[in-house]
Order: sequence, then structure tokens, then C-alpha cells
Amino acid sequence: MEAVNIFVKSIFIDNMIFAYFLGMCSYLAVSKTVKTAVGLGFAVIFVLGITVPINFLLENFVLKEGALAWAHPSMASIDLSFLSFIMFIAVIASMVQLVEMIVEKFAPALYGALGIFLPLIAVNCAILGGSLFMQERQYTTIADATVFGLGSGVGWLLAIVGIAAIREKIRYSNVPAPLRGLGITFIITGLMGIAFMAFMGIEL
Repeated sequence: MEAVNIFVKSIFIDNMIFAYFLGMCSYLAVSKTVKTAVGLGFAVIFVLGITVPINFLLENFVLKEGALAWAHPSMASIDLSFLSFIMFIAVIASMVQLVEMIVEKFAPALYGALGIFLPLIAVNCAILGGSLFMQERQYTTIADATVFGLGSGVGWLLAIVGIAAIREKIRYSNVPAPLRGLGITFIITGLMGIAFMAFMGIEL
């Protein structure tokens, strides 16, 4: 039940885009068509689903004070938490490189459509935010951390596909000239964020 609670909260209540506005650069740049939005969204789910549990293991068995006690009792006093940012980013960069190679191999058209924004997942603040939120919330098991990572990715996918579908439709709408492009996109994103606030009443 706790896993379901974490999953639902990370999608709807703690949505990376609508609650924290993390990953806005990729969200705005790649949401012009639903096809590219879906591709990038699944890449983000994969990266978050892999990096959050890996970083959970790093945090609890290497970086935290006393985490190295499993190796030798004399290492119980070692605190490597100051390396958290560097280690988290290194794991994220490695996983993004793996995703880039997989997409280039099996979906070259999608790879071309995503362009520079696929490798830029490595600096997508939603990805690092997932690991930092995991660290802050102190999940007790790797299962909880994995569910949180996957839920955060699904929430990001939901957000980018939603705005991409709306942007495809408003091309045929009579949007005032000063608001065309990013202007109307920011307004719609704000309205979607307000709509998602309704999910804060969910209790599981």
C-alpha cells in the first residue's frame, strides 16, 4: 500500500513539472509534437527508474555516515555525503549515455527528432531532483525508491504529452500574436499546474 501511495503522489501531487517546475527546458523545447514528447517522456522514465534506485544504494551503502560499516567496522565513522552531488550526476550521465545509444540504435528517426535534447537529459534538473528528493525523504527500501523514480518519470511523461497535445491543437486556434509560441505555452502550463493542485486532496 505504501508503494501505491508513493507512486500516485509522485505522479499527481508531487509532479516534477506542475508542483516543482523541474525539467522545464526540455518540457518546453520538445513538446511541439506528441511523438517526440512521448519518446523523451519514456526516456525520462527509464533514466529516473534506473538512477534513483542506484543512487539510493550509493547513498545508503557508500555515502552516508556509517554506510561503509558493512565493509569493515573501522570504516563506520567515514562520512562521504559531501560527494553526493558528484556521484549522483555521474550515475545520471552514465545512464543517459546508455539511453542515447539505445535510441540511436533502435529508433534513429526518434533520435533525429529529439536532437540535442536527448543527451541534455543528463542536465535535466528533474532527473537530479528525483535523486535529491529520494535522499531528502529518506525512503527506507530500494523498492520505495524505485517506485518513486518510476512515478516521477510517469508524471513528467504525463505533463509533456499533455502540453504537446494541446500545442498541436492550438496551432489552428486564433491565439493573439504576442502570445504565440512560448507565451501561450507558459499560460497553459500554469493552468495545468493549478488543475493538478486538485490532486492534493487525494488520501490513500
